[in-house]
Amino acid sequence: MSRSKVEDYLEQGIYGPKEIKPGERREFLGTLRERVVIVLKKSQVFETNVYPEIEQMMKRHSDANLLLNGQMDYQYLGKYIKLATRHDIPYKIVLNKDHNSELGLVLAEKDAINKEEIYVEKQKQTIQVKKEKSMKTNLKQWVKRMFNKR
Repeated sequence: MSRSKVEDYLEQGIYGPKEIKPGERREFLGTLRERVVIVLKKSQVFETNVYPEIEQMMKRHSDANLLLNGQMDYQYLGKYIKLATRHDIPYKIVLNKDHNSELGLVLAEKDAINKEEIYVEKQKQTIQVKKEKSMKTNLKQWVKRMFNKR
């Protein structure tokens, strides 16, 4: 064996097998960016509703795998696990103690698809703002009530 092969063999024994794009794999929960169909950030997975875009992509990409961030509580991941089970999509909970990815969910194919838009926009929540009555209006109503009570 040549000296460089011996050194490579020893390095793999010490540090593990060499990986292609390890930073990208850490960010996308163990897969490469080129394989990703759609992703959700952690804050999006924390929301109570399931994103309909995820279900649509599960229907279109039936051979895909669902990767979930293992640093999140199961109560948030459960709704997506049920969705994956319903569509016969295999899922894996990925836990990387060395790197905390901001992504909570990744739907990825086995081969490269090179999809440009993979991030889902955050759902817009409609918040109803209660109109506060002005001080003048409140005073008028109070005076009216006082004089009507006889």
